[in-house]
Amino acid sequence: METFSRLHEGVKDVISHRLGWSELRPVQEETCRAVSDDRDVLVIAPTAGGKTEAALIPVIDGIMKDAIPGVAALYLAPLKALINDQEERFSAFCLPNGLELGKWHGDVPRGDRAWKDEEAPHILMITPESLEVLLMERHLSSDLRNLRYIIIDELHAFVESDRGVHMRVLLDRLDRIAGRNIQRIGLSATVGNPGEILSWLSGGRHGEALVQIPAPAREKHFTFVVEEREKRRMQALARIIAGKKALVFVNSRSDAESVTRALSGKVEQLLVHHSSLSSALRKEAEEAFSGEGSACIICTSTLELGIDIGDLDVVVQVGTPGSVSSFLQRMGRSGRRGKPPFVSCVLKNADELLCMVAVIESASRNEVEPLRPPEKPFSVLVQQILLELLRTRRSSRTRIRRFVRGLAPFRALRGREIDAVLAHMMETGMLENDGDMLMAGQGAEQAFGRSNWKDLYSVISGGGEFRAVTPDGEVVGKLDARFVAGKSGKSFSLGGKSWKFVKSDESHELVVVVPGEGERSEVFWTGSQAGFSPVVCHAVEEILVRGASILPLPGKEQEILAAIIGEYPPLRSGALHVLEKQGEKGPEVTILTFRGRRFNGILSALLRAEAARKVTISYNDFSVTLKNVAKEEPAGVVFRMLEDIRKKTPRLAATILKIPGQEVWKFSLALPGNLLREMALLDYYRFPEFHRDLAAAELVVVPPGEP
Repeated sequence: METFSRLHEGVKDVISHRLGWSELRPVQEETCRAVSDDRDVLVIAPTAGGKTEAALIPVIDGIMKDAIPGVAALYLAPLKALINDQEERFSAFCLPNGLELGKWHGDVPRGDRAWKDEEAPHILMITPESLEVLLMERHLSSDLRNLRYIIIDELHAFVESDRGVHMRVLLDRLDRIAGRNIQRIGLSATVGNPGEILSWLSGGRHGEALVQIPAPAREKHFTFVVEEREKRRMQALARIIAGKKALVFVNSRSDAESVTRALSGKVEQLLVHHSSLSSALRKEAEEAFSGEGSACIICTSTLELGIDIGDLDVVVQVGTPGSVSSFLQRMGRSGRRGKPPFVSCVLKNADELLCMVAVIESASRNEVEPLRPPEKPFSVLVQQILLELLRTRRSSRTRIRRFVRGLAPFRALRGREIDAVLAHMMETGMLENDGDMLMAGQGAEQAFGRSNWKDLYSVISGGGEFRAVTPDGEVVGKLDARFVAGKSGKSFSLGGKSWKFVKSDESHELVVVVPGEGERSEVFWTGSQAGFSPVVCHAVEEILVRGASILPLPGKEQEILAAIIGEYPPLRSGALHVLEKQGEKGPEVTILTFRGRRFNGILSALLRAEAARKVTISYNDFSVTLKNVAKEEPAGVVFRMLEDIRKKTPRLAATILKIPGQEVWKFSLALPGNLLREMALLDYYRFPEFHRDLAAAELVVVPPGEP
């Protein structure tokens, strides 16, 4: 109550009368104290745990007490939909206190984004890409000079990508505009290494505070359906959600469309929500779900983040989520307002049950994936060099170097690396000389200069998708370019509705569609599945080593699990097990790793290069399988191959790996080959981590005949 009593009267009034709270929750108490101590703060609390209010209360309090002119606070979010959803929550604090609230993102009409002189909003809600645009507007960005606070929501969604690097760069540039350290407040429900991420967010500028409120121990309800036949699986799903408010999570956009089609006509108020639907259709689903009566949204990770879809009865997981973090976000959608969380798992087979149980076990032990920011963000470096030259028209090499070295994500880069990037950009025409000064070149203009350099404002790689638009100009969503090819005149499902192709315009990446009927094509989007995280893979291994789950599973699920555990030989935790078995076309060798798709993909490439003959190699999250290795003792041959790979130097082994390009890093075409390779080794393959793990792992050959 002491913290509450010190708040501004206007803030106390909102808390007491509009929110109806008689006191602050622990997460809000601790956050208020940390913010008042002028420290950067990371708030970790469960979904619906009051994180947003924890940040808002001290921020609004500070703005009211100090009467800060101009934009006093930024709310930075990874999704436009999240900004739209949080607007009402922010307004509840702002409007009664006479504070202006503004939004700026791609779905906000252009005329509503800007403001006139001396009319800047006190709080601006924005995405990183729109903030980059704003910083190019000199007369508007000057209103950020008095910025005091930055709230970064769903921080975990940024950290591991180039988008996270971009966001961190923007934070440093805002400090420069303000001429001081702006207070940073990060919010997240799930982070496996919160201390490291807080340090990454703060950058060692001044004090740091971690506010971590564990979820209270309470009862959780789980049910399982394991059914190989799709028709019966969908019938079971329909029974689970009948008459309920339900969120059904699937693991891809294609799955969302196929499940929606399978349930069509069997479930009342059936809706769909994924990233390739237009914002209008997603908003329509969110609003319909918040109404009275039963309703069901089939969704992907788009509804994992903090978008509030109201109270619900059950969360359904179709298939197994790839990470513990994702599962916790999804489970956190249920169990509000005093009800225990209720998750129903609809699974295809015993393998999916084993993985689902591993995810739940990890969650019960609070084992969440650690996050690792990129170490060599050369692609974002290129973006920032070009943007700086766009702002200044031209600049000296010395000033460019000083500019980028002053940004936290680039401080660890060596001077010769920055010089190498600048030199290569000169060679490729990305940069040109203007006397002793540098300026953006014709190559940069050709690659990124369309629509007033719009491509420079985002690090997200585009392309490969067509906008689906009706003849009236209504945007339905986005379709994969490969799916669009050759589909003229055919019908397909998108957003749970039937559409028919009329014509496509490749030059504008646009396809015209009208309502369709009859047979519908199975819609798909290009993009490989990320697979399971190493945390999930290790949990699967531990269940197999242990020979049982620690969960109190129903009898039927225990039997299914026992049967699949019995298919494996006795395992040693953390070892690489080499097994030989007879396949249809001869002996096959499987290496059980339980280390995830990244590790197994690297290992497969190294084994292929090491093999004395042409071998067929396949891999998944848990194992690597080799065919046609040798006619005699193939398991022994693979064992020796693994030993030889472990003796190679990391640099020699790394030359074998394929280096990705613009599909991963948008600005990679401006990078010299050696730096592109180094970035791939450290941030795409995480090769040093792979090499240490492989070198330390015990190698075990399983005798033939063991299950």
